[in-house]
Amino acid sequence: MSVDADGPARAGVGDRSGAARPAQRFGDRLAEHVLRRQSQLVLGLDPDPALLWPHALELVGGVDAASAPPAVRAAAAVAAHCRLLIDAAGEHCVAVKPQLACFERLGAPGWSALSAVVGHAADAGLLVIADAKRGDVDVSARAYAQAFLGSTPSPFGPIAGLGADAMTVSPWLGTDSLEPFVEVARAAGAGLFVLVRNSNPGAVDLQDRELPDGTVSAVAARLVEALGRAAVGTHGLSDVGAVVGATASHQLGSLRELMPHAALLLPGVGAQGGRVGDLAAAFAVGPAGGLIAVSRALAQAYRQTGGQPAQAAASEAARLREQAWALAASAVPAGRPPATVHRPSTPPA
Repeated sequence: MSVDADGPARAGVGDRSGAARPAQRFGDRLAEHVLRRQSQLVLGLDPDPALLWPHALELVGGVDAASAPPAVRAAAAVAAHCRLLIDAAGEHCVAVKPQLACFERLGAPGWSALSAVVGHAADAGLLVIADAKRGDVDVSARAYAQAFLGSTPSPFGPIAGLGADAMTVSPWLGTDSLEPFVEVARAAGAGLFVLVRNSNPGAVDLQDRELPDGTVSAVAARLVEALGRAAVGTHGLSDVGAVVGATASHQLGSLRELMPHAALLLPGVGAQGGRVGDLAAAFAVGPAGGLIAVSRALAQAYRQTGGQPAQAAASEAARLREQAWALAASAVPAGRPPATVHRPSTPPA
């Protein structure tokens, strides 16, 4: 079991024995991790083999090295790129969010690279949110949950999964498709982030459609709140959160009202046009109420500012972290019960 230098021990890719996580509920783990690291920033890892940092290519011998098949070489370079990004920006973040498709497209070597990256993030004291967006009938849903959050029983003994702390899931097959995810996650001390209102422009086609009891997103939000109600921790957050795009900030207040116990994962800042300053409603329930996921704006910051990729990523991460922390401090309503709100102080330099 690996030990977070500023937090509790956790089981994950650093421990393939399948040992159980601490009994602490995910909502409390998340809230306390945010407070310890004084950050709501989530480092998105969406590695494109064609846009890797030059040093990552150097670490694997360059593009001309021909000692292994292309998929193996590409996966090694992707893993090196992600490790460099974590080393550069991780100190300003509370979690990483690897986009699984970016690793899976590389085949079996990509899965090995993902495992190595998740282990590196855990060793750096970061929570891991597997951006899987899975959703299927109950049998398949359970298999997905075991693969990413738990372990799979077999006649040969338990088979440990990826060991992520949380994963993103799709609600569009209905409640019975989410219940296996909740069951496996809750038993493992892990969490879920259910797609409620995504950041892409096409989200309006379905998620903004009006139904007799509100938009499709509003229906999904009520489902999130109901699924998490049985596992609300002392910090007021449950183990079932929601994905709400930062590009849909105009809906954030109403969705927050429908999900008062959900941590909100907020992608879309930077390349997609979302702004940190528009996300105050997420923090109405406390500093861990919103997790701001940023990917390309960090990995590709050097293309905008010049200089070394690592330095540019670190500078941009520090700026966004400070902005988010100050926003959270100003967004917490006065008079909230101390069990649900911990007012953040100024983050350390």
